Amino acid sequence: MEKKLRTKDRILQASIALFNEVGERQVTTNHIAAHLGISPGNLYYHFRNKEDIVRQIFREYAKLLDTRIKPPAHSSQALDALTDYLDAVFELMWRFQFFYANLPDILARDPALQQDYLQVQQGVLGRVMSVIKALKEAGVIKIDDSDIRDVAHNIKLLVTFWISYLKTQAPDAVVNKANLYRGVLKVLLLFKPYATAEALPDINKLQQHYIELAGSDLAAADL
Repeated sequence: MEKKLRTKDRILQASIALFNEVGERQVTTNHIAAHLGISPGNLYYHFRNKEDIVRQIFREYAKLLDTRIKPPAHSSQALDALTDYLDAVFELMWRFQFFYANLPDILARDPALQQDYLQVQQGVLGRVMSVIKALKEAGVIKIDDSDIRDVAHNIKLLVTFWISYLKTQAPDAVVNKANLYRGVLKVLLLFKPYATAEALPDINKLQQHYIELAGSDLAAADL
């Protein structure tokens, strides 16, 4: 028998769904309560305001970052770690797309959340650097140690602002899975120039895998 979600968890799930569908800025606590068929008072019993809801959603986001982005335990698992990282990038962008789409505005309205975000992102940078170092040690890529931090920053930049970029190209475009997989492919292409000759066939195979996930219309996309 499926376990019934607590009201607090239902509020969080509904909030994420509404934020992703119409944009966080357009959704109020009254919208969330009406969507769930509960009274605003019931919602306020669990959360003080919408900012409180967004902060809790961010905690879930941070927890996923911590559990899903990890360097490999052994060098033989380095390519698997890259695949895991790319899958995690897609999962986070898909589940929390509203956050990526409107990040500067959300953080500007909540200084405490901005501080939490900056702290979490420092940890993310360290983990991405660890993945890059592990790929180098395993002979998957060849990169100067002095470049690792900058490449990790470039990867973070692409992931953080890919959805915002999509919105600037077509403001009314729906953020769908195909478009997000295109972002994943862009991340993979940041690794590809550093691929060793031995690892390049596996990188190409991984690229083809994400092209197939993105859909057959990828070649026609002008992104």
